[in-house]
Amino acid sequence: MIASPMEHPFHLSASQLRRSYTIGSRTVDVLKGIDLDILHGESVFLVGASGAGKTTLLYTLAGLEKPEAGSVVFEGEALYARGDNAECRRRNQRIGFVFQGYFLLPELTALENVLLPAMIGSTHGPQAQERAENILERVGLADRMQHLPAELSGGEQQRVAIARSLINDPTLLFADEPTGNLDSRTGATIIELLLTLIRENRRTLVVVTHDASLAQRGDRRLEIRDGQIVA
Repeated sequence: MIASPMEHPFHLSASQLRRSYTIGSRTVDVLKGIDLDILHGESVFLVGASGAGKTTLLYTLAGLEKPEAGSVVFEGEALYARGDNAECRRRNQRIGFVFQGYFLLPELTALENVLLPAMIGSTHGPQAQERAENILERVGLADRMQHLPAELSGGEQQRVAIARSLINDPTLLFADEPTGNLDSRTGATIIELLLTLIRENRRTLVVVTHDASLAQRGDRRLEIRDGQIVA
């Protein structure tokens, strides 16, 4: 019998992950045999110097960059084992993403941007519309739904991006430097919002940040140094 996702001991596991890049005639080893286990409902913050490999690790864990060696298991199933279309569906339905650059479509309103993953997943309809409106209200943008990104502040745009990441009710959320374009006060507010939303629904959160003080707010803080987890 195959265990259900929630019966699996870990939400996300990585074993001996290795990844390198070629720059000119030089090969740079970025991930050097990383092992990692993340529990259901846990918030894990990855910190490290620029170039340490934290974003590469996040993208590899999220199914966006295939490792050269090693494996990633998500909810008891191996990532990268299916075809590209199946992996895309899994990311759309089970995994949410928040990026430093927001990546909102400028011609769409806040509400329309939030609805995009539901439309891609062919689940757009009255229920998706209602869910999008509810999430935008939850992140404090009830009166900004019909505004374009250019009419929103950086903090408001990141709130839209958070709402978009949650529209398909993912079990796992990745955030890559979600406060990198924000001032310290707004960034702290965004992290608190993320943690509140995740903990209310017992979702799993993995965050890459350069801010060690923000990383203290999670359940676990891991440092990546020279392609290895050292703390």
